[in-house]
Amino acid sequence: MNKKAQVWGYTLMLGLTIIILALALAPIGKSFVDSTMNATVGDTIGMDCSNSSISDFNKAACRVTDFSLFYFFGGLILIGGAVVGARLIAVG
Repeated sequence: MNKKAQVWGYTLMLGLTIIILALALAPIGKSFVDSTMNATVGDTIGMDCSNSSISDFNKAACRVTDFSLFYFFGGLILIGGAVVGARLIAVG
């Protein structure tokens, strides 16, 4: 087996590992974001994003928290796809 095939196989595995890890960790990240955005219950401190009378600053913080989950895991999937795609383009 030559070195090009070994590097291609390694980068394919690396890219797929990044994508699989991002998809596996997404539900855990969603639970953290959900508990952060909910009201304070017991020891869990939340931002109470469903309350309509919170300040504009808190509403903006809720929006940023909600979007951060998509940007983080979307970025990880994009990086994994870029690793796989760059290797496939370089071979062809």
